[in-house]
Amino acid sequence: MKVYIGSLNPTKVEAVKEVFFQDDVTGVEVESKVAAQPFSDEETLEGAVNRARECAYMKKSEIGIGLEGGVMEIDGDLFLCNWGALVDRKENMYRASGARIPLPEEIQKGLETGRELGELMDVYAKKANVSKDEGAIGVFTKGQIKRAEMFSHVVKLLKGQWEHDNQN
Repeated sequence: MKVYIGSLNPTKVEAVKEVFFQDDVTGVEVESKVAAQPFSDEETLEGAVNRARECAYMKKSEIGIGLEGGVMEIDGDLFLCNWGALVDRKENMYRASGARIPLPEEIQKGLETGRELGELMDVYAKKANVSKDEGAIGVFTKGQIKRAEMFSHVVKLLKGQWEHDNQN
């Protein structure tokens, strides 16, 4: 089966390849059509859905997957959020979300000035490309959960829903 993931980010591609290990998985660059730094569950989900639809329609694949990371607010605190969407060739859509943890105040303040989480994390962790490696989740959990693992969980939720609906 042909599966397209709407990103070239290695953590996202790795997550899909881990779950769809028996399938032909290819990352493609598509637009999320949301802000570079999504600031709500709704906007983050919208970005994932847009990426999945673009993959499914553009490449005529069996499955298109979109994964999007963002932040969302609860009682004045910002939390990491992540959403995934799967669109199949019949245009059925499946959605799932994953882990959430609060962000430190200094990261929240940086985000509120318009900076992106990836940029802030590179400065905070004093290393380059955190978003393509352990991600903020990896930094703030001391490596207990890494970004690819977090997205892999979301992809498993998507695949499980799709398989449930497509039982023979």
